[in-house]
Order: sequence, then C-alpha cells, then structure tokens
Amino acid sequence: MSAVDPDVARPSADPRRRRRWRWLAGVVLVAMLAAGGAAAWWVQSLGPLPLDETRQASRVVVDRQGRLLRAYAMPDGRWRLPVTARRDVDPRYLDLLFAYEDQRFLAHHGVDPLAFARAAWQWATHGHIVSGGSTITMQVARLLEPRQHRSLVAKLRQAVRALQLERRFGKDEILDLYLTLAPYGGNLEGIRAASLAYFGKEPKRLTLAEAALLVALPQSPERRRLDRHPEAARAARDRVLERMVEQGVVSADDAARARAEPVPRWRKPLPFLAPHSADQAISTTADAPVVRLTLDAALQHALERLARDRAAALGPDLSIGILAVANDSGEVLAHVGSPDYFDERRAGQVDMVRAVRSPGSTLKPFIYGLAFEDGLAHPESLIDDRPVRFGAYAPENFDMTFQGTVAVRKALQLSLNVPAVALLDRVGAARLTARLRQAGLALTLPKNEVPGLAMGLGGVGLTLHDLVQVYAGIPRLGSVAPLREVIDDADPAPPRRLLDAASAWQVGDILLGTPPPENAAAHRIAYKTGTSYGSRDAWAVGFDGRVTVGVWVGRPDGAPVPGMTGRGAAAPVLFDAFARSGRLIVPLPRAPRGTLIASNARLPLPLRRFQPSGELPRLDSARSLRIQFPLDGARLDAGGGAAGFHPVPVKVAGGVPPLTVLVDGVAAGVIDRHRQRMIVPPGPGFVRLTVMDANGAADTVVVRIQ
Repeated sequence: MSAVDPDVARPSADPRRRRRWRWLAGVVLVAMLAAGGAAAWWVQSLGPLPLDETRQASRVVVDRQGRLLRAYAMPDGRWRLPVTARRDVDPRYLDLLFAYEDQRFLAHHGVDPLAFARAAWQWATHGHIVSGGSTITMQVARLLEPRQHRSLVAKLRQAVRALQLERRFGKDEILDLYLTLAPYGGNLEGIRAASLAYFGKEPKRLTLAEAALLVALPQSPERRRLDRHPEAARAARDRVLERMVEQGVVSADDAARARAEPVPRWRKPLPFLAPHSADQAISTTADAPVVRLTLDAALQHALERLARDRAAALGPDLSIGILAVANDSGEVLAHVGSPDYFDERRAGQVDMVRAVRSPGSTLKPFIYGLAFEDGLAHPESLIDDRPVRFGAYAPENFDMTFQGTVAVRKALQLSLNVPAVALLDRVGAARLTARLRQAGLALTLPKNEVPGLAMGLGGVGLTLHDLVQVYAGIPRLGSVAPLREVIDDADPAPPRRLLDAASAWQVGDILLGTPPPENAAAHRIAYKTGTSYGSRDAWAVGFDGRVTVGVWVGRPDGAPVPGMTGRGAAAPVLFDAFARSGRLIVPLPRAPRGTLIASNARLPLPLRRFQPSGELPRLDSARSLRIQFPLDGARLDAGGGAAGFHPVPVKVAGGVPPLTVLVDGVAAGVIDRHRQRMIVPPGPGFVRLTVMDANGAADTVVVRIQ
C-alpha cells in the first residue's frame, strides 16, 4: 500500500507535538512568572496606600441629633464633609450610582473584567466611549492619587491600587471614601458638600432629578459646574436618566418628570448656625473632626431669626443675646450670641451670652429665696416700701415712688428696690455672694471691692450664661445643674445646691404671677426682668417646668440706651422665644412637702411682718405702735403733796387693740377708744411707761415725775 496508515504515522508525530506544547507551556509559564514578578515588584514599588488624604476633611459641628450646624473649610479652602453612605445618603441615589457607574460593585474585588469588556465592545460598536471600565474602587484609587494625564499605565496603577483597597477595606468603607472624595466642581468635594451647596439640604432625601445630577457631576466636575455651566450639567443629568430607563431602574414617566425639574444655577451658603458656640467648641476640641453639641438645630434657627427680627426693630446699634437650657440636665438647647455674626456695627462676633454685664434687678429672686430659707419672711409677709437709709446708701425705686406697706410677693413681682435691699441687709451680701458662687455663678466685683447692698440692684458683673444657669435651679427646686454645651465622654458635673426646695418653689410661684408684657398671656411662664444703671442692659429670664430662657438686650460697647428697660425691650423677646420654640408650656413642679402655704392672717406672728435690722418687733397689720405722750426722757410735774400726785395722760398711736399700759412692769389699765389712758404715778423719780398691743408689739418711754 502506498498510502500511509495514519495509525502508524501518528506515533512518529506525537513526540514533536508534545515537545512544541511543552515549549509553549514553558514560555507561558515563564511569561506568567515574569509578569507576576514584575507585578509584585511594581506593587512593592507603589508603596502603601496613600490614605493620608482620606483623613483630611472639613471639621463640622453638629447638634444633638447629628444635624449640621456649621462646617469649617479645610486649610486649602476645600469643602469636604464626612459622610456615611448607609446613614447619610438617599438609597435612591445609591441605586442610580451603582447602575450607572459600577453594576457589580458588591461582587467584584476592585477590578471588573466584564466592565472592561463591555466598555471595549461599546467603544467598538458605537465609535466612541459609552461607558468606562473603571469601578468605583478604581475611581477611589484615582482620587487618592490624582494623575494629570490618562494612560494605560495610569489605568493599570489604579487597578492595582483598587485591589489593595479591596483587601484593606470593606465595601461600605470604600463607598464612603468615594462619597467623601468625589469632586463636584469648584472647591466642593463629596456628596454632602455638593447637596448642601446646590440644593440647600442634606443628601438623605433627594428627588430623582437631584440624585441623577449628583451621579453625573463627578465625571466632569468643572465642565458641568452648576454655577458656570448649568446647561451642560442638565444634559449630563438627562443622560443618566435615559440610561436608567434603558436599564429598567426607573420608569419612563418618573424620568420625564425628573427631566422637567430645573437645575440649580447658584450655590447656596452652607449651614451657619450657632457660630459663637461652634467657634468655642472647635477651639476647645482641637483634634475632633466632628464636634457634637447639645443644641437643637430647629430651636437654634428659630431663636436666631427672632434675634434678627427684634434687633432690626430696636435699632442698628443694639445687640441681643439669647440662651435656652433644659432644666433637668443643664444642656444648652440654643445659644444666640448676637443677631448677625457679620454685622460689624453691632459687634456681631462678640458673644453677648458670655459678656460680663450689670444684671440690674435680676438677682432679687435669690435675695428673697434666702430670706424665705432663713425664716425672715414669707411670700405673704408684709414689708414696708418707704424711704430708708442704710448708712450712706439710700435706695430708690425705678419710678421714684414708694408703695407703702405691701406683701413680699407683690414687692418681688413689682421689683421694688427698698424691700429687696432691706431683705439683703438681713440676709447679708457676703452670704448671698457665697451662695451664688457655690451654685456656679461667677460674680465680678470692682477691684478692691467687697459685696455690698448695691449688688441687689445690679452693682456687680455677671454673664447671661451664668445667670440662666442659676435661674434654671429654681424649677429644679433649688438644685443647680452646671450648663453643658459639648457632648463628650466626660461625666456631667454634679448639681449644686442654691436654695432649699421649699424656698425655691416659693420664688418660682411668685415669679409665675409677675404681670406679663403687653399682649402676652399671664401665668404661663415665671420670669423676672432687670435694667442696669443708665439703661445700659435690659434683661429678662423666664422658665416653665422644662426650659429656662434668658435674654439680654443692649449695646455691646456699654453705651446707655435712653428709655430702654428690661420689661419693654427684653421681656417681649423672652415671651416670643417661648412661643417660637414650638413646645407646650410645662407647669412648674408642685410645692414640696413641708412648704408653708397660708394667708398673712394665718402665718406665725414673727412672719406676718418683715422686721428690718435694728427695729423692734412689729407684728401688727396696722401702723407701728408708738407712745406719743409723754416723750421719752420728759419731766412731768404731777403735783405731789398731801393730796398725792395728779393723773398723767398716756397717748398712743398705731398698734392693734386692746392696748395695755404698764407702769414699771405692772398693768395699769387699757387704752380707751380715744387712744389714751390716765395713770397715777407711783411716786417721784423715774417711771417706766410701756404700752403693749394685742400682737405683743410694745413701745416704752422713761419719764421723771416731779
């Protein structure tokens, strides 16, 4: 046979073929080993991941619920706010992002071969780039190591870095990095800064149009800047929506409605709430990227707007400070240091909540509280409001008039000066100062001065911050919680005692009856006003069972403001603050056990009328008992001789009948209805005449009988 049997020929060919395959396999193996070695050398030459960039971010100050109050730009002027995708970003945005940028993000390990193949096929069939092959992880790698020019080497470098990132971090962490570092035009980086700047809101709840726009912008952030190229941004957004319809992610109707929405053309300012509190917190917590305050953003916004509105009505030179705190915890809920932080004429950057000013009459409630605690007076005790001098000091009321004898309750509600100074004279200025300082109030006295009676009318310096702190102790029944504005891991300071529970309740009950300003409802909040000397400072501090609010009005430079009073300028702001808080008024606590609640007639005799220092007890409800005749030290010619001494008249004024006359301590009869009594002297020489009324009040004179 001439034909070659294939079964005989194949054995001679198999060795050659096997040698060729072995050679090819060796070449491939050597190539793979070389490539692997080169890749390993390249990865080693790349060094560790450049993660320092991820640690740089704008420092932010947030409220008690995590809402942004204020952010601080990075040193180079960029805005980059920290963000957590699963907590801070609308899920719809994440769905669009994955569908448009990286459909297999949760499945691949940093590099998606299928995405590369798809991108190459689309480029080949369409003649231009339809979608890129970069994964979200690769884009994070590019953001960590920006490159000026695109190249195959740069793309391979991103791929290697992406693999490193996937080994180092979880998917959620990589997504957070992308949402923090992605550029959105200008100095905006990250979805949170972009959403706040373009939409004026956090990215937690986005419309479909907003979500699509935020997906489109990072691809070409400068060419699609909303404040420069809004039409280009709109076209990019619409392409995202079109793709989402093609992929079945959104319906055609939803996409059509989204395309009808206009795109923003201007950047909005980032939140700028509580600037004084934020500055203070940032300066005291230098290393914290996120500082959390006890403030409530909604209440802070409402009170800042109130301060601006009221300041505009009061005049261009006046400033306003407002502080609101929670009674139970001492946590600051709102802190308004000025109506406008950038108003130079009002010295807007000066925090008037912490500025030392004269408190006017705002310390009076604590004088009364100590008097109640010491058993010197009761809210229903009677007290005199009449001209009086304490050494060289002669206090006068604001209206230059006197009310006569009034109840202690009314004296505090009307803020009468003379009764307050008389009570302070009995309580002691040094004791009042010590008790206030013990409760956390820092009093500022003139150099080389000691506490005196004038401090009851404003002769001392303090801050609105400290004043509100001690006022919040009244609804706490005398226990003062130190104010707290920064939430940290430190344990809150323990409360301090200001007054006993019964005295604090009595003060609060009195202030609840203070007449409200015009057009305000009565008996809703307990409050006190104050006006400093020369009308330089107007104050109002009020509280219900939950919140204490303090208001200061005046010029930051301390210049007088003629006609300004606490009742006219600060009290309306106080009542508006409670109204704008959006919270129901909470009643004050009930009277603690053991509190004496009684009318004046049912009080113990020593409490029916307050006794100033150096005055004999006067427990009657009428005028003080006084012997009008004879005068103390007088000489009386009573006749004498065999017929004996003639009767001598004793005339009295005031007192509560019946009035008894005593001669040298022995009863000698009762004063008649004409307010006199004839008594017969026991003999010549000195005689002591005493008249005592029904309440035990007495007056005594010593006369000489001839």
